[in-house]
Amino acid sequence: MSTPGHDAALLGQGFYWQDIQAGQRFRTIRRTVTETDLVNFISVTGMLEAIFIDAEFEGGAIGGRPVPAALTQCLIEGLLFQTMIQGTGLALLEMSLKAIAPVRVGDTIWAVVTVTEVKPTSKHNRAIVSSEIEVYSTRDERVLTYTAKRMLAGRSG
Repeated sequence: MSTPGHDAALLGQGFYWQDIQAGQRFRTIRRTVTETDLVNFISVTGMLEAIFIDAEFEGGAIGGRPVPAALTQCLIEGLLFQTMIQGTGLALLEMSLKAIAPVRVGDTIWAVVTVTEVKPTSKHNRAIVSSEIEVYSTRDERVLTYTAKRMLAGRSG
C-alpha cells in the first residue's frame, strides 16, 4: 500500500548536513512572547523567582514582565526545530549563551543563524554543524546570543 502524496515534495523538512555550508545565514520567523509562555515555562522548570511571578515586583533591576533568558533561547530553538532541523537534527552537543538585554512579555523575537562549521563524522552519514545564533526583539535590539553544536543527519542514498 502506498502512502497518499508520497510523490509530493515534503514540507517542513530540515536541512541535511550536505545542504548547508559555513557562512550561510538564515532568519527565523518572528514570535511574540506571551504571558502564557512565561507562566508555563516558570511553572514547569521551577523558576519561580519573584521577578517572574509577581507582576508588580519592584525590587528587581528590570521593569515590566521580564522572561528568563532560558525561555527566550528555548522559543528560538523551537522555531529552529520546526524548520531548520526538523527530521534531520540528531543531537544538541554543546551550547554557550550570553544574555545581553531583557525580553519582556509582549516582545516579539526572532533570530539570525550563521553556520560557522560543517564537519562530517566518520560514521553513519552525519556531521557536526556549528552555528552562532543572534536573537533580536521588538525594537530590533540584540537581546541574546548563543552558539550551538549539533549533529545533523545526512541525505540517504
